[in-house]
Amino acid sequence: MPASLRLRVVLPLPLPQAFDYLPPHGETASASDVGRRVRVPFGPRELTGFVAEVATVPDDGPAGELRHALALLDDAPLLAGELLESLRWLARYTHAPPGEVFATAIPAPLRRGEPLPDTHAWAWTLTPEGRGGIGKLRSGTRPRRLAELLRDGPRDEDALATLLDDWRGAARALARRGLAERVAIPASRIAPEPQPGPALNDEQQAAVDAIRATDGFAALLLDGVTGSGKTEVYLHAIADCLARGRQALVLVPEIGLTPQTLARFRARLGVPVHALHSGLSDGERARTWAACLRGEARVVVGTRSAVFVPLPDAGLIVVDEEHDASYKQQDGIRYHARDFALVRGKALGVPVLLGSATPSLETLHNARGGRYAHLRLQRRAGAARPPAVRVTDVRKRPLDAGLAPETLAAIGAALDAGGQVLAFKNRRGYAPVLLCHDCGWSAHCRRCDASMTVHAGGRRLQCHHCGYRQPAPPACPDCGGLALQPQGVGSERLEEVLAERFPGFPVVRIDRGTTQRKGAMEKHLDALGERAGILVGTQILAKGHDLPHLTLVVVVGVDEGLFSADFRAGEKLAQQLIQVAGRAGRASKPGEVWLQTHHPGHPLLNTLIAGGYHAFADGELAQREAAGFPPFAHLALLRAEAQHVEAVHCFLQAARSTIAPQPSNGSDLELHGPMPAPMPRRAGFQRMQLLLSSPNRRALHGTLDRAVLQLYELPEARKVRWSLDIDPVDLY
Repeated sequence: MPASLRLRVVLPLPLPQAFDYLPPHGETASASDVGRRVRVPFGPRELTGFVAEVATVPDDGPAGELRHALALLDDAPLLAGELLESLRWLARYTHAPPGEVFATAIPAPLRRGEPLPDTHAWAWTLTPEGRGGIGKLRSGTRPRRLAELLRDGPRDEDALATLLDDWRGAARALARRGLAERVAIPASRIAPEPQPGPALNDEQQAAVDAIRATDGFAALLLDGVTGSGKTEVYLHAIADCLARGRQALVLVPEIGLTPQTLARFRARLGVPVHALHSGLSDGERARTWAACLRGEARVVVGTRSAVFVPLPDAGLIVVDEEHDASYKQQDGIRYHARDFALVRGKALGVPVLLGSATPSLETLHNARGGRYAHLRLQRRAGAARPPAVRVTDVRKRPLDAGLAPETLAAIGAALDAGGQVLAFKNRRGYAPVLLCHDCGWSAHCRRCDASMTVHAGGRRLQCHHCGYRQPAPPACPDCGGLALQPQGVGSERLEEVLAERFPGFPVVRIDRGTTQRKGAMEKHLDALGERAGILVGTQILAKGHDLPHLTLVVVVGVDEGLFSADFRAGEKLAQQLIQVAGRAGRASKPGEVWLQTHHPGHPLLNTLIAGGYHAFADGELAQREAAGFPPFAHLALLRAEAQHVEAVHCFLQAARSTIAPQPSNGSDLELHGPMPAPMPRRAGFQRMQLLLSSPNRRALHGTLDRAVLQLYELPEARKVRWSLDIDPVDLY
């Protein structure tokens, strides 16, 4: 009897091994099955996984004991070639179960086993009734304007997005009246015809020339001050990529940046630009992924998860705001999209362009060491000039919602001059603490070691760590007193005070609470328009938004980031201050930045103001090297949690014994812990961690290669939830 073939299947389970199955009844296995989805029985359930390997079962092997797979779901492998190999690399590097890595890389409908969706485009057209009824629509309304746009024929949805704000609402209104309908049209692959943009200055042109001259893989850091025109460099590089018949992938850190980037790219590139982010429906994400797989999507703009799209005709990968921490996935498979983009770029043989005004210290270190090409844009594009920066000493000053009298006067002067003001406070909610002034009681989350944030003007309490909510108590639970008062300032309270102080001007708050709905940020910014007014924002507004009428930025609460146990705190604060300051004075109007602080002599502030971000980076890198922190060391963080701290401690002690190198092997691996997490209790779970550090990346991963499989076998592992984070961006 000849040897038979079996399928080695990886499943979306927190288990490191593959599972063996015979092919479905009536089918034979072959090497071409690798990368195809397969539905298999697993205990009493049915699961969808991927064929990772096709292996031979010897004549005297256990083939008769294996179960048959139920069905192979794809005609051709869904994961193949470069993408399959890159995902295998990611599983090895993160020491994560391959089945979970593969599942992370595909949209939810495909994980559920649904077929690859059709990738036709959508357009809107007038019905016969609509063509005859345009005159009956009220003049100047959005439905009338949309109907006039459709008068000459169907318009695809990408085109409508650039031609009319809130066109979807108008389209639904016309559809309800039977005047317009949505129709499927073939996916378009128009040749690139970039519309004219502003002329490049010599620095921008040099950067474009350097990218154009790149043959094959190269990592290039586009290090440009805020407002220096990095996006124009991206656009020219992408246009060159399209002219060669290749695909371009652009990663942005936040959903809020996607619509602005999409509109600009669509107008300039002359091709459909596909979006991929968590704000889309599962079906929309699956269609974009399928369009990439089929080579129909020529330009894709997306957030972190877009790094997994197939790129059969890859030509360029761009990572905008490469320093941003949101590129790091903080649960599940803890990958870093920027780093994985570099891995994919090398495998695909295409350049990877990393853009930032405040590069991460790891990226800057690589550029200075010659591993990345370093392209500098040191002046603002066009007539824009850097904003003037003023440090305001607020010690012993009366503050109203954190604002000093002279700051309020500066805001009033900017508004009276017709400018816009950004009041930046990186804390959402009304106030960070609810405090009883009679006995000192404060509202703490019952599930976390953290205070509850006051929301809704003091009427609601919410934990920003676990999401738990409750009404604010009418009286102090401890003493029964009525002296409960919100302490501190959040974006809601700042909005309230500024609206009271400047009643003649609109005040628009941009934070997570006001931007949860699709398109909410664009609606808020459109509502302000070009009028004099105030934006109150958190870090969402510090990332890449072009606000041409902004003349004054006020940073409230600089001090919160000056003193922290996190070794990256200084870097994060410097990046945040430079980024938010860069929103001011980006057009012809001069800009000004006011930094309020109780520590005007702090070295970080003095260095940033006197020498800029690169001067700060010089000093910070020297400190990191002396302390043995990244980028001069490589870290891995083993986290564990359970409802009882004893179980967590026992697991991490057993893990330390498993991981710890033998004294005789000369390893320079250091282990710190077990130690409590910075927040020991979160969402009802006790949390601890074990930190691994080594100056040698290969030594660190060699140790983990040997130890991780043993961690799954530890009896103590069954009593806890644990995860391994390679290259953690924070130790929280």
